[in-house]
Amino acid sequence: MQTLPYNQHSEALKRRFGQKVFKVTLDAGFNCPNRDGSKTWGGCTFCDASGSSAQIAPPSLPLEEQLALGIRRWQERFGTKAQKFIAYYQAFTNTHAPVERLRTVYQAALDHPQVVGLAIGTRPDSVPDPVLDYLAEVNQRKYLWVEYGLQSAHNPTLQRINRAHTVEEYIDAVRRTQKRGLEICGHLIHGLPAETPEMMLASVQLLADLKITGIKIHSLHIVKGSIMAQQYRHGEIPLFSMEEYVQWVCDSLEILPWEIQIHRLTGDGLKHLLLAPEWSRDKRVVLHAIHREMTRRGTQQGSRVAQPV
Repeated sequence: MQTLPYNQHSEALKRRFGQKVFKVTLDAGFNCPNRDGSKTWGGCTFCDASGSSAQIAPPSLPLEEQLALGIRRWQERFGTKAQKFIAYYQAFTNTHAPVERLRTVYQAALDHPQVVGLAIGTRPDSVPDPVLDYLAEVNQRKYLWVEYGLQSAHNPTLQRINRAHTVEEYIDAVRRTQKRGLEICGHLIHGLPAETPEMMLASVQLLADLKITGIKIHSLHIVKGSIMAQQYRHGEIPLFSMEEYVQWVCDSLEILPWEIQIHRLTGDGLKHLLLAPEWSRDKRVVLHAIHREMTRRGTQQGSRVAQPV
């Protein structure tokens, strides 16, 4: 039974597959178009050398071994409850290759009998129509959703963090993906430099207006090995408190229609890489603070969405 003040994605998966579904993070060895010169160099300013990957298995292992190791870790922890899995292609841009290579890369997940679905992390400028056609083909075999990083709905911010794509490209990718019946999870970062709370809510509103399936909201993390780490050390990145972040997230939830699934409300990065903010190290504390604030307000996801007359 849903007890949280928002539509939690993990509960939606449980309803779909009849039991808890566990996510195994994979690194397929891709790059990004803003790293390899396809569009520019350097990568997103917030991203570390691993492509913000949080997988357990070393990326040097073949995908089949990464998948097996990830499954084994979940089963060691949860025993017989861990029977169904999502293969999450997370690191870097997981459609930044010809379709022929994608067929090879995704085969490890498609062939595994305990993998019930795939999550493909990518960018809106890396999904030409042939790639989307192939993803639609995959979706006929196993459940699939595509994760598009937007981070901000403001082009000056995207330029500042070296995303190397525009809001308009994002909207186009979402519409072409939806035409093929694919589910989409959009990513936003709250707390990016020079962004106001009003700008963050405008980004949330854009994703709501696009009627995407799900959303991930992260607090800005300053991690070792990123361009932002250098900017932070030079005093160029102002930090924000957990209390501010909690207000931003609760405001965001209130303007998101209930049917949009909440995949994440706070970052879950590698603690040994995190430089700031210090409070973001404990995910549970942040989530509990969000829940308490929603309770204090007496609101839930969608509370400020206009109801049809």
